[in-house]
Amino acid sequence: MFSFQTKVRYSEIDMDGRTTVSSIVNYFQDCSTFQSEHIGQGISTLIERGKGWLLTSWQVDIKRQLELGEEIKVGTWAHDFKGLYGARNFVIYDEKGEIAASANTLWALVDLQTGHPTKITEEDSKGYDLEPPLDMVYLPRKIKLPEESERLESFRVRRSNLDTNHHVNNGQYIELAEEYLPQGAFVKQMRAEYKKAAVYQDIIVPKQSIADGKYIIELCDENDNTYAVVEFVIS
Repeated sequence: MFSFQTKVRYSEIDMDGRTTVSSIVNYFQDCSTFQSEHIGQGISTLIERGKGWLLTSWQVDIKRQLELGEEIKVGTWAHDFKGLYGARNFVIYDEKGEIAASANTLWALVDLQTGHPTKITEEDSKGYDLEPPLDMVYLPRKIKLPEESERLESFRVRRSNLDTNHHVNNGQYIELAEEYLPQGAFVKQMRAEYKKAAVYQDIIVPKQSIADGKYIIELCDENDNTYAVVEFVIS
């Protein structure tokens, strides 16, 4: 497992003084980026090869929110490479060494010229030593959409939503979707499915459905094509 130690910072907590789902996802994103850079598979190396890793889905299980100043350890490892896809687990340990949050992700290796997935070669996977998958209940990558949903007020993509790929960062979709949760809700599980990349100045039209403690937020374009679907299970 690759890991780094950090403290929960003020910028990563919400109005209640606890970590948000998006801040947990950002810890995980940072950890995978640090690992890739460490083993020589970082952003600049991939760009030279004309390739990039595109995240297709998240499943995040949260046992408890973290509080300001807590010392935590964030870890990640790859557990599968098959064809066009790679799978990666994440975990956050608290000060007692107990798991506060864990995750599974699926990534596609993409040809930057065509935008299409490309087969993972030995060169692409070098340095990612496969480890056994985390012991967790693995849910389907695809999120079942409700038959009916409420269309909410649209908004435009800002520069601050973008990452080095000039697309809306996958964590930003989750942060945008969190806006529609009731204040103080504890999210015990989040799933996200990514379908299309939004870019600067695109219009995002949110659609929301609520049933049985589940909030499903679809982030769509003006023609009803989906950018991302985020499902929150709250308690």
